[in-house]
Amino acid sequence: MYYFLIVLSLICSYLIGSFPTAYLIGKLRKKEDIRKVGSKNMGAMNVFYKVGVIEGLVVLTIDILKGAAGVAVAKYLGSDYIVVQMLGGFLAVVGHNLPIFLKFKGGKGGATAIGVLIFFMPWGVPTFLVIFLPALYFLHNPTFAYSISFIVFPFVAAFIDHSWPLIVYSCLLPLVPFARFFPRFFEMRKSGGSWKHVFYRKNLKDRL
Repeated sequence: MYYFLIVLSLICSYLIGSFPTAYLIGKLRKKEDIRKVGSKNMGAMNVFYKVGVIEGLVVLTIDILKGAAGVAVAKYLGSDYIVVQMLGGFLAVVGHNLPIFLKFKGGKGGATAIGVLIFFMPWGVPTFLVIFLPALYFLHNPTFAYSISFIVFPFVAAFIDHSWPLIVYSCLLPLVPFARFFPRFFEMRKSGGSWKHVFYRKNLKDRL
């Protein structure tokens, strides 16, 4: 029974991650498949630009909560072992990227990964914002701003939680969305004309 609950919790974590927030918002508000417009990513930023600001905030919030919920299910239904909880968080991100409800064609998983790490390290929220807000202000590039802000989590794990497993996990988990996003860098370089334009934008409406 114990192992059955662990397996069940991990399946639930994946299914929670698979909830296609951006896709549903795009269909409900614009009757469009968000994966076929803009950057073609099933994520909050594409919804911001192609559907609306409010809709983008809704997607961002739900996708973050998906990550936290994936860990919570693994913890409270499955096991107190941190390895099981970490696996639950990982599967929530995988679910977002490869959702069973959309024939495994999903997003990058950045917001969901943030939700996972915040569940383990709530102190990551203010420290994340300390990096994210200035980066957004100076670079006008939300995606790059939140990407570099992931760097705070290993430090939170080291100096606040004093946890080697969390240090390793917070270094490895962001590699999942980064690996998914990596080809997009070269697409933006080609359309933007320079690497500078990939990372720095004139304003928030400037998008590649």
